[in-house]
Amino acid sequence: MTAQQWPQAVADRAETGRRGTAPASAAPELGELDAGPAFRWRRQALVVLAVLGCLAVFGLARWLAGTPQLGGHWAAGPGGTLVLQQPAGPAMTVVAIGLPQQAPLAVDALLLHRWPRWQVDDGLRQRQLQQHAALAQMLAAGPGTLVLHTVEGTPLEVASAPRGYRGLGWMFWPFAALALLLYLFAAVLVLSRPQPRNVLFVVMALCQAGNLVFIALESAPGLGLPAGPLLSDLPVRGALDLATAAAAAHAFAWRPGGRARGLAGGAPAWLGWLLLPAWAGAVQWGAGLPLWWLAQGACLALGAAALAMAHRRQRQQPDARTLALCRLGTAAMVTLALVTLAVALAANSGDAAPAVAAAASITWYLFLASLLLLTPFLVRRRQWLREFALLAGVSTVVTSLDLLFAALFSLSAFTSLAMAVFIGLGLYAAARQWVLQHLIGTSVLSTERTFDHLYRAARELQAHPRRYPQLLARLMRELFEPLEVLAVDRVPVRARLLGGGAALVVPLRHGPEDASTAAAGQALGSSRALVLRHAGRGQRLFTVEDARLADRVVDQLRRAVAYDAAVERGRFEERQRIAQDLHDDIGARLLTLMYQAQTREMEDYIRHTLQDLKTLTRGLAAAEHRLSHAAAEWKADLTQRLSAARATLDWQLHCDEDRPLTVVQWSGLTRVLRELVSNALFHGHASHVEVQLRLEGPALHLRVADDGQGLAPETWAHGLGMGGVRKRVKLMGGEVAWAENRPRGIVCTVHVPDFAVAS
Repeated sequence: MTAQQWPQAVADRAETGRRGTAPASAAPELGELDAGPAFRWRRQALVVLAVLGCLAVFGLARWLAGTPQLGGHWAAGPGGTLVLQQPAGPAMTVVAIGLPQQAPLAVDALLLHRWPRWQVDDGLRQRQLQQHAALAQMLAAGPGTLVLHTVEGTPLEVASAPRGYRGLGWMFWPFAALALLLYLFAAVLVLSRPQPRNVLFVVMALCQAGNLVFIALESAPGLGLPAGPLLSDLPVRGALDLATAAAAAHAFAWRPGGRARGLAGGAPAWLGWLLLPAWAGAVQWGAGLPLWWLAQGACLALGAAALAMAHRRQRQQPDARTLALCRLGTAAMVTLALVTLAVALAANSGDAAPAVAAAASITWYLFLASLLLLTPFLVRRRQWLREFALLAGVSTVVTSLDLLFAALFSLSAFTSLAMAVFIGLGLYAAARQWVLQHLIGTSVLSTERTFDHLYRAARELQAHPRRYPQLLARLMRELFEPLEVLAVDRVPVRARLLGGGAALVVPLRHGPEDASTAAAGQALGSSRALVLRHAGRGQRLFTVEDARLADRVVDQLRRAVAYDAAVERGRFEERQRIAQDLHDDIGARLLTLMYQAQTREMEDYIRHTLQDLKTLTRGLAAAEHRLSHAAAEWKADLTQRLSAARATLDWQLHCDEDRPLTVVQWSGLTRVLRELVSNALFHGHASHVEVQLRLEGPALHLRVADDGQGLAPETWAHGLGMGGVRKRVKLMGGEVAWAENRPRGIVCTVHVPDFAVAS
């Protein structure tokens, strides 16, 4: 998709979200399975898959419950021996197991090691599989009695029996449920959004579900596991791990354009898939090859190559989603490296090796399953999701450190666990906020900062409602720091996340347009929404909380416009009432006095006062004044005043455009001009007044000069007149100054740098 097509595609998705029924805050990663009749087959397919998954779990449990076993409490003894701990007798060291009238099978503690995939030594793995297969064959001969040969020399006859549902152990159901959850999650994802990139995530989820099924099967207590899962454990689980690593590498090599392109992006991705047949060949014909090292090395190499490609692409083209994947992938790589190191070091520790391998494998697969389940929802930034992800990571680190300490320093179980827990709690307490911000890519926006940005934007919006789109875009940049802000002409009802949090669509207005948003609406044009891409300068994803904050900001700005419009309506109505009262009351009284005047001079004075009153009431009653009309009134008024005092006026007006004036601006300039001319006549006894009014761009310049008797204005005592001039100029956002006008008189200059008109 090209850069020119992207805004339209965003608009199309936004419009689709507007027509849908889902809430605006819902994340779009999993799509909508209830979007209409066209998706009904997907819902039906999901129900069918869920039923099949549940039947598979219960069928597996039923099959395992029906397999025979040797009950009792078994443990590893000194030197790798197999010990049976009897409830009502001394512990017995078992050296062989056999059927009556048959040669016994020599056994040791390898029968307690259930995970051949995590057996480092190939020779030990072969002995382990031989013992498990031979014991399974004895038990499969039918329910009967097996003879245990002990070091004490006394054979012990033990009856074998189906393990039953109680014999599945407490670990079977949680791991089977987690595998079912991953399976259903993959089904929902592929049905809701059947895209090639999502298929890679589905492959990873299904592979890890398979690993969890193996763990559930092999965690059953007692002796006598079915031979099939154990014999296929290394080939199948190794292939599942390699497929997971290959899918992850392919996903990291996937470029924003939609597919892995070019040699740099495609070769490592497809190389991972080529490792699968290579692994099958090594298992089948590679006698003597270190299979565990090959599997672990291939997974670590694929992960490192994928992270290197992702970091390189992130430097070339910042992308919040890629960065989040890099952070999560780095955490997974560190965890896998710790687990691998712990198992490798424990392989030479003798008796502790099986326990370390079992704990390490369970820890790794639980962590990876949690990561797969939580990754699509981290964009929601729910508090419990963040804390759960952080606690899962800390727990994995604690377990890995525990295994590492036990393997390196041969510490006791309690000592190594205590040290690991102490370090883990210290890391959690000291680096919790840093981990949340840099691993998950979230940031906390302080209330003070948000209020400050919103307050300044609202104040500026009240002064300049026509700048609403620009002000909102600037406010969104200040709050979320996106790499890019685009405008689209179609908009959802509320703010929505796109691309899993890579983008956020913010409507410029909510609901139908009314009188309070009419002024802003005139400035919107065809752009009715803003699209923000890559929050935090490309360092994090947008979250649901960000969408809600954007909605609140838009709503507050809309209310600011409505409040300003309501206040202005109140002011306008009050000015009309005052103007009407002045016209009806004071005007009528002055008109009566004019007709009753005893002299011609008194009649002219009252007539001029009536004219001033008419100008005042007309100005109060008008909603706005055009600059050209106001200037004509000012010139006529000043000419009349100066003519009565036998003085002349030099009027100069220059403006780049005829702008509307607010009441504050019209009233301020009217009274400033009258006061300055009155001072020139009555205090300076001037015979000539020069007025220059220039409006260039946003700046207003006013200069009033006279030839009167005024001197040294810096020594003047500012009374009501000059104080009123300063106050009115300050209300318009300007400055005023007085100076001597050579050779005689006073000059007053007024400068308003931002005379932009609010409407």
